[in-house]
Amino acid sequence: MRAFKAPRTSIGALDSEAAATLIAAASDIALILDPDGTIRDVACQSEELAAELEGGDRWVGRHWLDSVTVESRPKIEALLREAGSGSVARWRHVNHPSSGGRADIPILYSTLRIGRELPDQTGKGPRATIGALASRSGLAEGHAEGHAEGRIVAFGRDLRAISALQQRLMDAQQSMERDYSRLRHVETRYRLLFELSSEAVLVLDGAGQKIVEANPAARTLYGEQMTRLLGRAFAEAFDAAGAAAVQSLLASVRAAGRGDDVQARLGDGGREVVVSASLFRQENASLFLVRIVPREAHAAALPKIKAKLLKLVESAPDGFVVTEPDGRIVTANAAFLDMVRAGEEQMVRGESLERWLGRPGVDLSVLIANLRQRGSVRLFATTLRTDHGSPEDVEISAVSVMNGGQPCFGFASRPVGRRLQADSRAGKELPRSVEQLTELIGRVSLKDLVREATYVIERLCIEAALELTGDNRASAAEMLGLSRQSLYVKLRRYGLGDLAADGVE
Repeated sequence: MRAFKAPRTSIGALDSEAAATLIAAASDIALILDPDGTIRDVACQSEELAAELEGGDRWVGRHWLDSVTVESRPKIEALLREAGSGSVARWRHVNHPSSGGRADIPILYSTLRIGRELPDQTGKGPRATIGALASRSGLAEGHAEGHAEGRIVAFGRDLRAISALQQRLMDAQQSMERDYSRLRHVETRYRLLFELSSEAVLVLDGAGQKIVEANPAARTLYGEQMTRLLGRAFAEAFDAAGAAAVQSLLASVRAAGRGDDVQARLGDGGREVVVSASLFRQENASLFLVRIVPREAHAAALPKIKAKLLKLVESAPDGFVVTEPDGRIVTANAAFLDMVRAGEEQMVRGESLERWLGRPGVDLSVLIANLRQRGSVRLFATTLRTDHGSPEDVEISAVSVMNGGQPCFGFASRPVGRRLQADSRAGKELPRSVEQLTELIGRVSLKDLVREATYVIERLCIEAALELTGDNRASAAEMLGLSRQSLYVKLRRYGLGDLAADGVE
């Protein structure tokens, strides 16, 4: 339905004022044009739009072609031509230059002839530019004969909001294309690594533990074609003992995210292999990445002397722990598990070593600070707590090594409780400064004696902290609960350390 069925009955005759209001309300911008395209009047719904149109306040009297960009001129000519033929023009996208050199303003235009042009009038307003409109024909009854050809109305819709949305959509689409391209490159690289790896690598379904993907090395190890390998239960490839060990490994990885490598034998008297696994998620599904290495190749990865060293560390009577840079435990030997009353390594793996060290927030921070600064720490005195039991006096020696470009820390802890008890029984002498204090009793007032005792104790504590931290004053201040400035004041007061060499005045 392109037109009203009975406009004369439903609308009635419209005068110029009503027609002007109707045209202005029907569009964001409306132009009244002569048949040749000269602008006679302009109505704009938005003051902001009117301000952004370049020369918009001077359009009246200019040709419509002069108000648009060069590439839009053929569209303006087509709009005028279609309006001159008496048909309703198609909507066309036209760009107007904007003020201030900003982006062009997109407007969607359509044109329509509305009536016959009145003779030249000196007055202004809708009647001078539009004339009286009859409801359907656009001609007011009683118009003077001899009127010229009618004028044209151009209806415009502001496309800036739509253009901004289109630009955002285009930017998002380009960003997605870049992300997809990067992901495709990453997938290609990992696919090449997967295919070219000399070790057997398989991807298992997390629910049924069936083989989803396998690289050529896995197919060679299994001696199966890919069509027969995919969809097969992973544990079926091993003998009974190996299948149980593999099931235990996958259960441990599912529960804790990691598990120790296990040895298993392939079925039908096959070769012995070492199996390791890790868990990852893809598209809301859990998958296992499994690596299978022949036992002889796994043993050859470490020289025999290094393998013996690892066995010695595992069996050593002193506790040994390897941690990440933040202090979280990666592995621990049996002696450390005994010291902290842990039943198995899985109970301490992933936990912070600070959980068992004597002074929370102090000891581990001091150790790590010294490791990062010096690379090693010797005979650091502290205590080792347990969840159930009294703390035990220990000495900790630690070292920092690089592993795959990242540092990791090794801590060796040795119980010293018995040695300290023997030392306390052997040496009953008090420090000379304390002995001198006892000799002052009865000679000086209690107030002076307490002040002197405080002086001695504070000095002894600072000396002990400096000795424990290897003269690291920042760590000593943290251990004593002092700021570095307060510690330097006390060092100057007691004449400890060479403050001038440290640049402290």
